[in-house]
Amino acid sequence: MLLIERARFPFGFAVPAGHVDGDASFEEAAKRELKEEVGLDATELKLVIEGRKDNSCRRGGTWHYWKIYQVTATDDINRSKEETKRAGWYDIDQIKELGNKTEKYFKKEISDEDWEKDPGLEPVMYEWFKELKII
Repeated sequence: MLLIERARFPFGFAVPAGHVDGDASFEEAAKRELKEEVGLDATELKLVIEGRKDNSCRRGGTWHYWKIYQVTATDDINRSKEETKRAGWYDIDQIKELGNKTEKYFKKEISDEDWEKDPGLEPVMYEWFKELKII
């Protein structure tokens, strides 16, 4: 699975994501964000899951409506250095390790400062991955 480590709040690993921002549709926003964050051109989108989740972001607000897609894309990863610390392909064991780190963060075993330097899954991604039975 393609994950990015966010360079800005909310810190953590997540699938490329963003706001609709007046785009014609969620699908167009998904394609735009994929291109902006990792340099990939989406050729096909398949809706996997959608719904409302409580989560804050740097723009404010306390919740978002999410649509998560399985994507077929072209080109090589060329991450945005402004929006990401890193981007790459992660297997299920690596994703589970990131999920375990998120659980430790929830239990306050990892400080906010240490989380920002070396996070696990972004908390809302942790919720989605649990719901999707990825972790």
